[in-house]
Amino acid sequence: MTHTQQHDPYAPEQGSTVVQLNHTAVYARDRGLSAEFIAAVLGLEVGAPFGPFLPVDLGNGVTLDYCELRDEPVQAQHYAFLVPDAQFADMLARLEALDVTYYADPRHTEPGRTNRLFGGRGAYFEDPDGHNMEIMTRPYARPR
Repeated sequence: MTHTQQHDPYAPEQGSTVVQLNHTAVYARDRGLSAEFIAAVLGLEVGAPFGPFLPVDLGNGVTLDYCELRDEPVQAQHYAFLVPDAQFADMLARLEALDVTYYADPRHTEPGRTNRLFGGRGAYFEDPDGHNMEIMTRPYARPR
């Protein structure tokens, strides 16, 4: 690098093959309600509005950018969060305090229960827009 070139801290390293998610738009009928909901459950904070988006920073360089859909229905999506085991019980307690039922399975047939997939704990719940949210303490063991 010559003295006239400047290092771009956001540029990928030469030869890097790592791709990281930076942000994703989460559609909602009320971006404030939905962003506050997931922030409350996960123990996070809602950031300042950024254009039409209301971000929730997950603390790992990734944001959920809540955006309102007013003229069309919100299509439910699935969002899974790998969370620290030490915070899992607190998240379940927050769901209970919000009167939100959690389930052991993605089809929501086992209310009030958690799963033990891959040696961790997990639960599913709906957000205000019907998105199927998941908290889990161990990532899925995927075949290679």
